[in-house]
Parts: sequence; C-alpha cells; structure tokens
Amino acid sequence: MRERILLENRAVFASDDLDEVRDLVGRVFCPHRLDLTGGPAPLSARFNSAQLGSIRVSYLDYAADVHIEPGELESFYLVQVPLAGRSLIRCGGQEIVSTPDLASLPSPTEHLDMRWAAGCPQLIVKFDRAAVEHTLEQMLGERLDRPLVFDLGLDMTTGQARAWRAMADLLVREAEHGDGLAGQPLAMAHLENALLASLLTMQPSTYSARLNAPVPPALPKVVRRAMEFIDEHAGHPLSTDDVARAVAVSSRSLQEGFRRHLGLTPMAHLRDVRLARVHEELRAGDPARCTVTTVAARWGFLHQGRFAAAYRARYGQAPSVTLRGR
Repeated sequence: MRERILLENRAVFASDDLDEVRDLVGRVFCPHRLDLTGGPAPLSARFNSAQLGSIRVSYLDYAADVHIEPGELESFYLVQVPLAGRSLIRCGGQEIVSTPDLASLPSPTEHLDMRWAAGCPQLIVKFDRAAVEHTLEQMLGERLDRPLVFDLGLDMTTGQARAWRAMADLLVREAEHGDGLAGQPLAMAHLENALLASLLTMQPSTYSARLNAPVPPALPKVVRRAMEFIDEHAGHPLSTDDVARAVAVSSRSLQEGFRRHLGLTPMAHLRDVRLARVHEELRAGDPARCTVTTVAARWGFLHQGRFAAAYRARYGQAPSVTLRGR
C-alpha cells in the first residue's frame, strides 16, 4: 500500500527538474549538493512544508536515488523519519542506514552526507539550533561549553520515541487542517516545548551525562514562588524552563523540588491551574455561545479525550455537564 502523502495542502513544489528541486529545497533548509545517482527511477520530487511556531514540518520525496550533501547544517537540527524505504546517512564520524524504525538526527556542527534510495519519502522535523541550545541551557541551569551533538540514529520503536512521533504527527495534522491548535498559542507552545524537551532527554548526546546527573531540589520557598508565578501566568504559554527562569533555578532543580515537596511536576501543577480556569469558564458560560472544545483549547489542552478524563477525575462530572449548569 502506498504511503500517505503528508501536508498535501502545504505544497512547495512538485518537479522533475533537478536544478529547481535543489534550489527550492535549499531555500527552506540550506544550500546543498544534490545529484542523481543513476538508479532506474526518474526524478519526480515532491516537497510539502509548513512552519508552526518555531518548528517546521516537511514531507520530502525524490522518488529517485539521490546523493544529498549539505555539509554542516550550522543553524538547525533535523529529525528525518523515513516513511518507507531506506537511506544511508553519514554525519561526522557516524553512519547509519535509516529506515522507518531508525530515524536520523544529524547535528549542525557535523558534516552531513546522505544517499536516499528511490521510494524513501521522509517526514522531516526542523528545530532552530538556538532554540534547542536555549532549552538545553535552561534544563542544565548553565551555559553550554561545547557543541551539542546527538547520536545519529534515533530508535523509533521505543516508547519515548513513539510518544515523540505522535506529537510530531499531531503537528502535521494541525498543519493539514489549519483550524485547530495552530490558532491556540497555549497549545502550540506546550507542544513545541514537549517535542524539544523530550528529544533532549531521550536521545543520547554529548550532554546526556550532565542531564542525567542528580541535582539538588529547589527549596520549598522557591517552589512556592514558582507556584505563584504559574498561578499568575497560567493564561500565557509556559514551559518548565520559563518558570525556572522566573525563580532563578535550573529546570531540573525546579522539577526535583516540585517532586519532593508536592509530589508532582511544574507542568502538572500548571495543568491543574488551567483545569480550574476551564471549570470556572464552563460554570459561567452560555451553552448557546461557547463549547467545551473551544474553552479547553484556549487553556492549552491538546487532546479532548485526555482532557475530559482529567476533568471528570477532578470535578466528578463531564465538562459538558458543567457547561449545561447541572
């Protein structure tokens, strides 16, 4: 069965002209070498792409055997997930054969050289290098002293990677529909932060030892200040890094402080605060003028099923019942 073409409504081009393909892909990513390698399939490239917040999601298929050599990406990180087929990826001193079960994660300071076989369309998730490094610095509570280099192969069969892929797929669906989370800043910020933080924690890198090292927990008074900050800013896009920066500790120290003193995470507390705000709005809302979905999305809840379950666990009734005033 043919793999579904992603982001069809976000087409950049469909072309069999090698120079045009090289130029247009280079405008979105970076200038690069692109050559056909003599396989039987002719070039029939398709490129769809969308920017959502600070993250770009793309679908790229050359439909031919190609050699791609960007060199050093410099300003961005990529996660490249083959949807079918295989590709040979070399980056720095690492080399993998990438398949749907083994994505590639080239690092921008390492020389990248790739050979994609025909029949290997890829989902590509692009992160700005500055955003990745900033998130890592907030997690560590210190400045980086060397480049962040990931292991090249990303095992997509693990539980963490499957959860990460589900979030990436959610971004793709939002770009395809354009009438959901893309218009909800809280929800988009939450999704972007989750994609970045989970990538940094699940994929081995030159900073994994520091990320996994024990940290002293934030003191109770710092945790209280963080809770106050969350309460006051729950209507804004917030990440653990934002809260940690506001109270002048590292995000890992803040998480450990919340875990030790409250038994939950800063984002779990934020979720509870936002649930309470949803509850207040539904109680005061007019069923003829507002919907549960709209109110929930405004407060950053991405998944209606999980939101409804959390709401029922907290308030003992479905959110629709609250809205109807029963």
